[in-house]
Amino acid sequence: MEVTIKRIDDAFQMESTNDTENTVQSDGSPKIGGGNKAMRPMQMVLAALGSCSSIDVIHLLNKQRQALDDIHIKVSAQRAEDQVPAVFTAIQVHYHVFGDLEEAKVEKACRLSMEKYCSVSKMLEKSVNITWSYQIN
Repeated sequence: MEVTIKRIDDAFQMESTNDTENTVQSDGSPKIGGGNKAMRPMQMVLAALGSCSSIDVIHLLNKQRQALDDIHIKVSAQRAEDQVPAVFTAIQVHYHVFGDLEEAKVEKACRLSMEKYCSVSKMLEKSVNITWSYQIN
């Protein structure tokens, strides 16, 4: 796996490209001179966690023959204050799942993702407390 990163402007806006030419942009906060034109790197970490876990949950619910209509995930985090680097100290993941779903199967899919399958979660859990919850709509 490889990603190439190039600078887009004369400040902090960057574009990352993977080996299949997919791209994502990042930027710094205005406080340090960034333009707020894209997600900041720490926001991208939260997006990676939510995206990784959503793939697991969708896959697991499909395997359990659950009629998942949609999924939305909210990932919130707290960072160490007045520290450099300002690492995450806690992350909360909340799944909103939509469809005619059995609660026990939703709980199992979310738990398995966060505790066993999600590579991003497994990597982050070594240094930050991650909690999760779900809601069936």
